[in-house]
Amino acid sequence: MYKLLIRPLLFLFDPEGVHHFTFFLIRFLFRIPGVSAIFRSLYLIRDKRLERELFGLKFRNPVGLAAGFDKDAKLFRELYGLGFGFIEIGTLTPKPQPGNPKKRLFRLRADSAIINRMGFNNGGVEEALHRLKKNKDVLIGGNIGKNKITPNESAMNDYRICFNALFDYVDYFVVNVSSPNTPNLRALQDKEPLTELLLNLQEENRKHHKMKPILLKIAPDLTDGQLVDIIDIVNDTGIQGVIATNTTVSREGLKSVNRDEVGGLSGKPLTDRSTEVIRFLSTKSNKAFPIIGVGGIHSEQDALDKLEAGADLLQLYTGFVYEGPGLIKRINKAILKGSA
Repeated sequence: MYKLLIRPLLFLFDPEGVHHFTFFLIRFLFRIPGVSAIFRSLYLIRDKRLERELFGLKFRNPVGLAAGFDKDAKLFRELYGLGFGFIEIGTLTPKPQPGNPKKRLFRLRADSAIINRMGFNNGGVEEALHRLKKNKDVLIGGNIGKNKITPNESAMNDYRICFNALFDYVDYFVVNVSSPNTPNLRALQDKEPLTELLLNLQEENRKHHKMKPILLKIAPDLTDGQLVDIIDIVNDTGIQGVIATNTTVSREGLKSVNRDEVGGLSGKPLTDRSTEVIRFLSTKSNKAFPIIGVGGIHSEQDALDKLEAGADLLQLYTGFVYEGPGLIKRINKAILKGSA
């Protein structure tokens, strides 16, 4: 139904406008008595075999929503009701910022992809905090970044502010230094500044009664040498895992007419590369840390390939946009079939 009726209609309009309209529509529908139960019955599979325990947390299933979709924690309860095992909000910054000028979100339909140059548009960490305080049962990751105007040498303070503000209201943290849409942000992926950033966050972590898992989200454009550095950094800093991968700046093999738009590319063109990164990290580290696999998951097989490559959990974004919530259920059913 989604691909035959709903998606063709939504894809007639500007993607960012559709995103906001969809948020309004989902929120409206879930306020109707009984509707949330209907969605859960349609999309949510409850089965002990799907549960995963990682870094001290229990995930009801391994298929989560990637950061960027619900930046400001406006819809996490409703999205959880569509069958996701966990929701990652953000990227959040200390201060509100509008992001880059519009138009900044583009569908590449011929490639089943999206290019975005949103630029960490969000209402700031304090605004999201008011909504997160109302959370009762959704497992939430907090993806944090720095404001555009903050120079890299002062980035640590931005990450520290977000970390401490969200600490009591998210289950794990993701350090985002891999978005291509904030100037010079990816320079923080270099070994020395990244190690320093993560060590400082771990120091903040130890100030709390119980430490929270910290994960690092990396770009798919890293070389093998840089990926080896990432393995060393995880070991040296004691963070709990890696999310592989963010969007890519590569445009290789694209067919769509708007393929040269500036920004990060997500969707099917990223499928193979993100799986390669997962396999490399898992193999070279001898499975030393958990990996959340994200990038180009548009089918059950895409998901199974990432799990086979070494991913412990999965996240959807562009595949969710193109395939609809039925993809979550199909992946979970495929995982169950494989475990039978």
